[in-house]
Amino acid sequence: MDKPQIIAHIQKPLNFTLFESRWIPSSAKFVVIGSHPRGTGCIQIYELSQGDVKLVHEAEKSKSIKCGTFGAASLKTRHFATGDFDGRLCIYDLEKTELPIYSVKAHEEIINCIDGVGGLGIGEGAPELVTASRDGSVKVWDPRQKDAPVACMEAAEGEAKRDCWTVAFGNAFNMYERTVCAGYDNGDIKMFDLRNMALKWETNVHNGVCSLEFDRKDINMNKLVATTLEAKFHVFDLRTLHPEKGFSKLTEKAHKSTIWLARHLPQNRDVFMTLGGAGSLNLWRYEYPASRVEKDGEGREVGVVGNVHLLQNSTVSTQPISAFDWSPDKQGLCVCTSFDQTLRVLIVTKLNTL
Repeated sequence: MDKPQIIAHIQKPLNFTLFESRWIPSSAKFVVIGSHPRGTGCIQIYELSQGDVKLVHEAEKSKSIKCGTFGAASLKTRHFATGDFDGRLCIYDLEKTELPIYSVKAHEEIINCIDGVGGLGIGEGAPELVTASRDGSVKVWDPRQKDAPVACMEAAEGEAKRDCWTVAFGNAFNMYERTVCAGYDNGDIKMFDLRNMALKWETNVHNGVCSLEFDRKDINMNKLVATTLEAKFHVFDLRTLHPEKGFSKLTEKAHKSTIWLARHLPQNRDVFMTLGGAGSLNLWRYEYPASRVEKDGEGREVGVVGNVHLLQNSTVSTQPISAFDWSPDKQGLCVCTSFDQTLRVLIVTKLNTL
């Protein structure tokens, strides 16, 4: 019993398909978004109350909502940004969800993923959002600027457009640096340097990339976890970029099914949870090598990757877990949603002993 335990604290069946769940910062509330059977979008806000969850607000939108983030919001306003099936990016004040405070037709097709930086005291610089779409483009948005994206990364004219499944911000450790990493259905991972507006690095992991996450957005790039189809995830050490070999990586097989997500613990960047297509959760800890860099035959620096250790695993559902979010305020408290239309609040114990 010395290991962390994953405890299913609350389970609540709902009547719509759940795509995303996010804790509202500095509160005991979380927001759940998804799609009604009739194709409309749903936003629900729940509050933890005496061992149960209580629905405190609900709103219906014209299009199904796929993804959402608080990453570009201030702690004072806590505005929630969403991407829907129609390619529209909206920002809502959760006190008044009738109309968005910001809305733009961001993409021609569904927005698969959204991430934010510069809000909540995480990451230096301006608040920005990044969206990834089935139309193959990745766009960076400043909520203070209407209609036009700050940056757009897409295939050149005449090139095949790949479905972009996931996107993440990182490297926002000062006012100028900022990096976006995007994962595609053909296994491509591309890292864009927004300061120089250039492709910094790319690789292919041979399977569709379901999720990407930096271990921290607001530090000098440290690690990146990529999860893929066919039960694999990859951990890249981002401190040393070799001109030919790129970033060093570790590949691990887990879950015996598609790994939908990886989410790092906000209180400890070396602990992360992976979520499987068979309703399973795996808790991992990354261990650094004795030395993170070595010299190759020509005297150039090459990164050395560490190891991952499985701390705990648990199966909470029979269906894929589509979303997972650690509470930023209470260590070990998390919320997840799965395609069995059930919302679950979980508690992971003993994380402070790792």
